[in-house]
Amino acid sequence: MSASETRWLTAGEQLAWRQFVTACLTVFSAVEAQLQHEAGLPHGYYEILVRLSEAPDRALRMSQLAEASASSKSRLSHAVARLEERGWIQRVDCPTDRRGQVAHLTDSGSAALAEAAPGHVAQVRRSLVDVLTPEQLGQLREISAAIIAAADQPRGPAAGILDCNAQTETSSPGAGEPERAAAS
Repeated sequence: MSASETRWLTAGEQLAWRQFVTACLTVFSAVEAQLQHEAGLPHGYYEILVRLSEAPDRALRMSQLAEASASSKSRLSHAVARLEERGWIQRVDCPTDRRGQVAHLTDSGSAALAEAAPGHVAQVRRSLVDVLTPEQLGQLREISAAIIAAADQPRGPAAGILDCNAQTETSSPGAGEPERAAAS
């Protein structure tokens, strides 16, 4: 596309874009810093633990885990190796496909997630949820769903959720379910 064909941003569009980027970076930086400081793990590792905690039998094939956590296979392999060193994940050969491996969340990993989740959720509330009115939060869900729907290859924890009303329950998780409110 040539410069003459480019639909340049208006001043208002440019401001909206820059504010959006700054808001995302601000929230992501705060969440990353909180997890590193309080739980000693990066958000990407936390996301892996959450995905496994939500999977049947707390296990996923490595390829499924890479897709669910929006990680490349090589980045995921490195992260899982670090989590294995901590005893939080165990990799086993896939029983139905000898080439594949399955990552399984251990009891120790589940306990680590349960310990990290309250601080993480509190940070998500401080950085995003509690600074918005309920109406703004609904608008954010709608805006996010529109952006996800327009993407060629949506990535991230909500990539499969296009309904802006999905998962909007307000009840708190049950006693053994801190990951349900883990706000990956």
